[in-house]
Amino acid sequence: MIFVTVGTHEQQFDRLVKYIDELKSSGKIAEDVIIQTGYSTYEPLSCEWSKFFPYKQMEEHVKNARIVITHGGPSSFIAPLRIGKVPIVVPRQSEFGEHVNDHQLEFCEAVQKRQGNILLVKDIINLGNVIADYDKLVASMPAEMKSNNSKFCEDLEKIVFDLLGRE
Repeated sequence: MIFVTVGTHEQQFDRLVKYIDELKSSGKIAEDVIIQTGYSTYEPLSCEWSKFFPYKQMEEHVKNARIVITHGGPSSFIAPLRIGKVPIVVPRQSEFGEHVNDHQLEFCEAVQKRQGNILLVKDIINLGNVIADYDKLVASMPAEMKSNNSKFCEDLEKIVFDLLGRE
């Protein structure tokens, strides 16, 4: 199963929700897909979905998913990392009306560069290939990139402080 979450930000993320639905309906994704669509206006036709799930149900979906695909909000991609899963992260972008600026993209680029423990998809057209190659991409990551959660949390805090200009 693939679980997709767009978080709780009040702007739509139709670009991701629709693209996942298209991949599923075209057969490029064969397994079941569950999407938390948030404030998106697009309603998937080929995937199970809900605007929001209770927290416990979100945890269960993350736990049970083979692949977790998230927006670029840290709490959404940290959830799978905590249980040893490498998330596919598709940041919201301002040019598509998904957020007020591109901080998710900038933040995820910093995490990808410094930590290397997320699969960052900047251009949605590449998402199908990342899903298809997921197991191979994760297997090629150094073991410490996939599992060192306490170091990741320390390093993430440093990244956040660096981005905010604090010490």
